[in-house]
Amino acid sequence: MDTMIHLDLMMTPQEVAKFIAKSAREKRLALNLSQRSLSERSGVSVNVLKKFERTGAISILSLLKLALPLECLDDFKVLFKQSSPETFPTLDALLEQKTRKRGRK
Repeated sequence: MDTMIHLDLMMTPQEVAKFIAKSAREKRLALNLSQRSLSERSGVSVNVLKKFERTGAISILSLLKLALPLECLDDFKVLFKQSSPETFPTLDALLEQKTRKRGRK
């Protein structure tokens, strides 16, 4: 999907799985692919695809196989990407800043 969707932080793993399945189905339909044609392009059986779209249950390998023809395989490359540690200024550096936080008119 082109639009960024914010996932509720309180979603259960099952709810996230169903959300992913719904998003994959919407992407499939947006690409004008039937379940059968996506199955043929991905190598994932139609039965597995149907179950996935209905319940969200699927193996990671099958999900990645579906992601390729759905043009979103690269999205998985950042799934567990390590973020660089944030650098925070020291208290001394903050106290030394002489910029005003509020301005007057």
